[in-house]
Amino acid sequence: MTTKPAALDQSVIDRLEKVARQMRRDIVRMVGLAGSGHPGGSLSAADIVCALYFYFLSHRPDDPKWVDRDRFVLSKGHACPVLYAALAEAGYFDREELWKLRTLGAVLQGHPDSTKTPGVEISAGSLGQGLAAANGMALANRLDGRDAMVVALLGDGECQEGEIWEAAMFGAHHKLDRVVAVIDFNGLQIDGRCEDVICLDPLADKWRAFGWNAVEIDGHDFGQIIGALKSAREGRGKPTAIVACTVKGKGVSFMEHNVDFHGKAPSSAELEQALEELA
Repeated sequence: MTTKPAALDQSVIDRLEKVARQMRRDIVRMVGLAGSGHPGGSLSAADIVCALYFYFLSHRPDDPKWVDRDRFVLSKGHACPVLYAALAEAGYFDREELWKLRTLGAVLQGHPDSTKTPGVEISAGSLGQGLAAANGMALANRLDGRDAMVVALLGDGECQEGEIWEAAMFGAHHKLDRVVAVIDFNGLQIDGRCEDVICLDPLADKWRAFGWNAVEIDGHDFGQIIGALKSAREGRGKPTAIVACTVKGKGVSFMEHNVDFHGKAPSSAELEQALEELA
């Protein structure tokens, strides 16, 4: 994971798709066993997080605090099951920890805790804060002479928060071209459709107006995800926003496009069905 990524051919995409499917199985299982959690937005982001940890980011599971690592900030912290699934798959901790999600004293809690979980860069809970933190990490790296990337994953509903746009202004003003904001644009938030709560369209144009490079992609297409991330790494002078169009609950038929599973665990029967669909 610290070596130069392989060329993106079909064999690499097939491998990533296999890992992403396993991550989705782990997400629904850990949330189902816990009886609580946020499966919908974790499943929608699985391909993005898979591409980051198993192709794009330079990181060392055996040395989580390696100073030259790229950093990942999960701003939408309630979607931590997708991060935990990736970290376990990468080897940051034993996979058995996944099945203790949200239990008292466990390493994996309902929102990321950087003091408990290896590989978690920053604790998250209140929405809107992750991009500002990513800016700070990138600015610190610049001062230290490091060229590492910092990728922040935001929710679409989270982009209704004013702090996101303060951070967007800051990033553009300071030309933080090592910062990438990936927006998991699945169209649903806890209160319903984003367009009904506070419409975000045209979201990519808003980022451009704030001085960012911005691109819209299919957030389930590994070629598009990795292509956009590579362009961000190669770009200079501006931070990059990637608006990734996704499906809430992707991969599980009864969770797809279903706002009820924003923050609801599957029942035992639903868990069994989900695992069968993801086999």
